[in-house]
Amino acid sequence: MARFDVNAARAQRQEAHGRAWSFELDGESYTLPTELSRATAKALRTLDDNDVDGLLALLMGEEQFTRFEQHDVTMQDIAAILEAYGKETGLGLGED
Repeated sequence: MARFDVNAARAQRQEAHGRAWSFELDGESYTLPTELSRATAKALRTLDDNDVDGLLALLMGEEQFTRFEQHDVTMQDIAAILEAYGKETGLGLGED
């Protein structure tokens, strides 16, 4: 019986999706991870379901989130970002 090679599967996913997913807002680029570490997943579970800022801060990191907060972003903008992110990465964050 052949063994499942986790490293090969990870490399294949990263080749297909890259290491980061990016979006642009008002001429600035932002990246979100295409895969979540166990530590990040654990931290996500501690967030309230409605803590959009906490979710984005965790995914973006402090520097990017600080820049992101300077923009006049609506909840619909954030929903669109998370929907596109979910479709591209299969992570489906922000969904009910």
